[in-house]
This record gives sequence, C-alpha cells and structure tokens, in this order.
Amino acid sequence: MAVGKVVGLHTSDGGVPKLATRVLEVTSSGCIGDRQNDLKHHGGINKAVCLFQAEIMNELVNDGHPISPGSTGENILMTGIPVGEIRPGVRLIFPNVELVITQDAPPCKTIMLSFTGGQFNAISHKKRPNFTRWYAKVSKEGSIRIGDSIELFN
Repeated sequence: MAVGKVVGLHTSDGGVPKLATRVLEVTSSGCIGDRQNDLKHHGGINKAVCLFQAEIMNELVNDGHPISPGSTGENILMTGIPVGEIRPGVRLIFPNVELVITQDAPPCKTIMLSFTGGQFNAISHKKRPNFTRWYAKVSKEGSIRIGDSIELFN
C-alpha cells in the first residue's frame, strides 16, 4: 500500500487551464463545477475524475516545459505515490472519497501550451506508460480537500 497527499484541486467551466479550488465535490458523474468541452473524449462515469502526479509535473518543469497545476486538465494533483504504481483497477482512498482508476487520460492538442514546442505527447501513455494522467470512476462520493491523504490499494 502506498500513501500520498492531495496538493492541488482544479475545476473549469470548460477547457483548460482548470482553476485551483480548496475543496472538490466529487459525484459519480464528475466533479461539481467542472465541465468538459469534448464529451466524446472526456468526462462521463468512467472518466469522472482526472488525476496527475506532482512528481511527473516537476520532472517536466525541470525539462523546461511551462506546465503548471491545472494546465493539463487534471482535477487532482497528488504527491507521494510512486510513479508507476497507478494503473487501471487500482483504488485510491481519500478520507471521504473512493476512486477506481479506469484508464490513462490520453493527451490532446488543447494542453499543448503546457509543453515546449507543443509536445503534449510528453505525457502520452503510449510513449511513456507510467508518465501520464489517469481517469477514475467514483465508487464513494464526497469531498476532497488540499492536504487530504490518499491510500493506494491494488
């Protein structure tokens, strides 16, 4: 079991960047106050929440990319869970919410401003399987706050 922590929460009325919020209300259909412009590729029950690891973001910043919290559309930015431990089927338990990872979140051109030269494929699961964002479905609805703990169960 790995343990992490919530370091960022983000929502948007559509598109990116998503803006910081201190509390994220999570329902089975998504995050309250968050809307996706492209419902064919984003949102819905199996893609209700998008998660990203701060360790990956920090590495991208160190490589010169202008990525920042919320700029790639993640709802939850977390730290402390080892890169490579998250994959489909993993459960993430927060104090008041439970999520189940369903799939990687494929990058698209709408996040290209977060990457030098528009290289949004820098977080492509196909190119780097552990260096990606993730989608999750909600198995327990509730609120997530900055600083909340996250327990990972396989």
